[in-house]
This record gives sequence, structure tokens and C-alpha cells, in this order.
Amino acid sequence: MAIPPQSPPPPPSWSRSVTETVRGSHQFTVRGFSLAKGMGPGRHVASDIFAVGGYHWAVYLYPDGKNPEDNANYVSVFVALASDGADVRALFELTLLDQSGRARHKVHSHFDRALQAGPYTLKYRGSMWGYKRFFRRSLLETSDFLKNDCLVMNCTVGVVKSRIETPKNVQIHVPPSDMGRCFKELLSLGIGCDITFEVGDEKVSAHKWILAARSPVFKAQFFGPIGKPDLCRVVVEDVEPIVFKAMVNFIYADELPSIHELAGSVSMWTSTVVVQHLLAAADRYGLDRLRILCEAKLCDELTPETVATTLALAEQHHCTELKSACLKFAAVRENLGVVMETEGFNYLEETCPSLLSDLLATVAVVDDDPASVNRKRGVCVNETPVESVEASERRTRRRV
Repeated sequence: MAIPPQSPPPPPSWSRSVTETVRGSHQFTVRGFSLAKGMGPGRHVASDIFAVGGYHWAVYLYPDGKNPEDNANYVSVFVALASDGADVRALFELTLLDQSGRARHKVHSHFDRALQAGPYTLKYRGSMWGYKRFFRRSLLETSDFLKNDCLVMNCTVGVVKSRIETPKNVQIHVPPSDMGRCFKELLSLGIGCDITFEVGDEKVSAHKWILAARSPVFKAQFFGPIGKPDLCRVVVEDVEPIVFKAMVNFIYADELPSIHELAGSVSMWTSTVVVQHLLAAADRYGLDRLRILCEAKLCDELTPETVATTLALAEQHHCTELKSACLKFAAVRENLGVVMETEGFNYLEETCPSLLSDLLATVAVVDDDPASVNRKRGVCVNETPVESVEASERRTRRRV
């Protein structure tokens, strides 16, 4: 009787533990350093919160030092865990930038060197790593690290993470979708276009079925109960050519187009003005995603010169989040005076007087809320005198 052949033994199993750091950096600029002095030992100027390795962090700079025993002779700098976490292991690097251009930075780093005790462990929210005597203040004030009363620091955090690697089956890479690129190419080549829009002195060709799929307004215009599917020419009024082209580009590509490419290098149109008009067009044609993208971009590009016109636009098109962002930005004490000198603020007074009341109320809230003021300025204050609402209203009325 023949003996059946034996099957080969299975390959040995294996696994591998990999411990590595997930790194992220944050640049923290302190303007008006001389004005921050005198706040007292233990009080700090804080950076915005930033995320690295699944945790939130912040940089604290103590202009008068962290310890009263040092008599404000040293500047202290610490990195703090700003989110819930227990036994978070991390490496840190603090770099005070040399602003003379000679790149003689002051660097304190855990990276690229052996650590006898291993990474630093932060036990709970609020735990900090740093230096109580980061720099002698008298030397700092005469150094190239302080220029125009401004300090710039880079903070790098490396959160220690461990993972297990095991054998994996063969995987096939799936490329990202290129549907938007294909549709955009179809538009740029004019293949199969069946509708032409006359916008000012320019003509924009497109495909009715793509426009109808994306915009309820175009869908009703071409294929609704009283629509005209045979329509081949439409005159568009009250929309600038650059804005209409940007909107059509979004319909095809599902992303905000490059304003520079659409306007050209010699155009007087700024990105903010185009996006303001684009938001209005998105609202007109029912393009909700485009409207939200415009809101987000305008919020990121707020300046004292543009906030008033953006606020009026947000009110007109019922953009509640953008309106709230504009009010809070304009109400900050450092911005308010500049905002009131702009042409946009004069336009706001003439066209939307009710917004002045909203701004007044926001100024009162910002002035009366120590936490709000400190978040705007990045200052941590332990005690703040309480002021009555009536006194605050009188003060803000005088200013606004």
C-alpha cells in the first residue's frame, strides 16, 4: 500500500514590535515681549493648542519665570499636555530662532541623542516638560533672538507609539478617484457641450446634464416641469465672468479652483473678493457644499480690512458660523479700531445697521469674559477683577 506524500509544514509564524515617534511641530510667535513682562512669576503666555500623536499640546512662555525664587531673572518655557491622557511618553525639542539670519538658534532637544532614562512621561492633563531657566532675561533682551520686540520658537513633539507588525496578504493599491479631473478636462476641451452662458463679455460652455446633476436651480431650468431641455443659450446677469467660471469649475471638479489661474496675473481681483462673490453665486444656484467651502476660506482669510464686508455678506446669505467668526474677530480690541476705519465698516453702517448691535454685544462679551480675552491674546491670568454689565456696556458704546 502506497504511503501518501506528506504536505509541507506551514511556514513559521512571526511578529515584530515596533516602537517609534509620531512627530509634529508648532511655531509660536510672541509679539510685544516687553509688554508681557511684569505679569508676575508663574503667569504665562500660551500658544494655540496643536495636535500631535493623538494628543493636544501647548507651549507656555513665562516672561517673568515660573518660580518666584528666580526674581524674574530668567524666562521659562514649557510644553504642556492639553488633553486627557495618562502616562503619555514623548520626546521634545524647543528651538529659539536666531532672527539675525545667521541660523545660530538655541536648541534644547531630546531627538538624535541617547536618553539615559528614556522618553519623558506625562502623567495627566496639564503635565509639563521644559526649562525653568530657559534663558537669562537680561541676555535675551540684548540678543538676536529678540527682534522688533518679537520672539519666535519652534516646538517639536514626538509621541512614542508602539505597534505590532504581522505578515499581511498581498494588497492591491487602489488609486484615488480621478472623476473630478476627468470632468474638468471634458469642460476645458469643450467636448459635447450643449449650453453656452453669456456672462458679461465672455462665453462659458458647459453640459446641461452635469449642471443639472449638481445644482437644483439648473435642474429646474433645463429639466423641470417648466424647464427648457432644448435651451442652448442663457444670458447670466449680476454675476461676474470670473465668478461664474469659478462656480462652473467647482461643479465639474468638486473643489475650489485656483483664483490666480482664472483671473490671471494682471487681474485686480483678490482671492477674498472672488470668494465673497462666489459664496453669493453658490447660494443663488443651490450649491451648498461650495457655499460652505467659501465660508471656511473666508473665515481663514479674515483681516481687519475685509471682515466688515464679509460680515455683511454672511448676514445677507444667512451664514451663521461665518457671521459669528466675523463678529468675534472684529470685537477683539486690537482689531476693532482698524476695522472701524475701513470703507467696509462704513458700508456696514449704511446697509446693515442691525449688525452694529450684534458687534456691540460681542465686544461686551469679549471684554467681560477673561477667558475669551486670554484666548485671543494667549495670556493665562489667575485673577481678574469683576466689572458690572452696565459699566461694560457704557465702555463699549463709547468705543463703537
